[in-house]
Amino acid sequence: MSFNNTITLNDGNKIPQIGLGTWNSAPGEVARAVEHAVRTGYRHLDLAKIYGNQKEVGEALKKVIPSVVKREELFITSKLWNSFHKPEVVEKALDDTLAELGLEYLDLYLVHWPIAITGNLDELVQVEDGKVKLDLETSLVDTWRAVVALKKTGKVKSVGVSNFTEEHIEAITAAVGEAPAVNQIEAHPLLPQDELREYHKKKNIHITAYSPLGNNIQGKTKIVEYPEVTEIAKRRGVDPAQVLIAWGVRRGYSVIPKSVTPSRIESNFQQVDLTDEEYEEVSSIIKSAGRTRFTLPYVFTPKWDINVFGDDVEKDATHQIKIQ
Repeated sequence: MSFNNTITLNDGNKIPQIGLGTWNSAPGEVARAVEHAVRTGYRHLDLAKIYGNQKEVGEALKKVIPSVVKREELFITSKLWNSFHKPEVVEKALDDTLAELGLEYLDLYLVHWPIAITGNLDELVQVEDGKVKLDLETSLVDTWRAVVALKKTGKVKSVGVSNFTEEHIEAITAAVGEAPAVNQIEAHPLLPQDELREYHKKKNIHITAYSPLGNNIQGKTKIVEYPEVTEIAKRRGVDPAQVLIAWGVRRGYSVIPKSVTPSRIESNFQQVDLTDEEYEEVSSIIKSAGRTRFTLPYVFTPKWDINVFGDDVEKDATHQIKIQ
């Protein structure tokens, strides 16, 4: 059975629970992946300016709208890149994304990171002395206010954030008077985000889980290879990735696994319901494997010399997020 569940956001709009992620999908691959996903039944596509492939996604959309789906049947997310946090350029960044995609509106527009940097459309990331050049003047509150204002233009239906902590969300909500509809965060059995999940439940902010299968770090076992996952998959006759997607769904997330392989795109969209025992089995992996955050700007190359999450590895960062 395919995933056709939807979740109602705090603004009344509905987000399909399984989507196709497009991060790291190479040129020449992403258009075929998007087209195949839509033909398979996916209605949720997750995109971003920084992925560098939105024009190609736009080409795929022309092939499936309206021949396979109507535009209003799709839920398309993109993200405001860090170098467009200044309020006066927020709408220009959105217009650029819409032009790349050949669309008149997005269903969801997210602030990609709570980090402002310097850059422009020709140079999305500027580097100085081997580090990403930060914009330490623009605040999250100013950016969020400008993003919320986009809804009045009709160019976005819902707005949200990505990689934000509870502190970030509390501050922007209090200052602007509107909470994000969504926070897209890294979430998988090695980073279950339990406290943040509980906070989001209280505040009625939906979580979209990226990297639901983890990422491959050299020398570290992939999450799909842990026996707790492979044994359930073998018993159920499914792919290990399906077990991890089901774990995220069980936790109430929308989940956006990335693939450009047709068979994987199809299997990722097949619904698997974990039993209570299976869910607990997958949740227990962290006890032996340890907590792992795969996506941390402080250890990117080049380095983002800023503390985002308050993780131990970030304690030597020179700068803090400018919230307001």
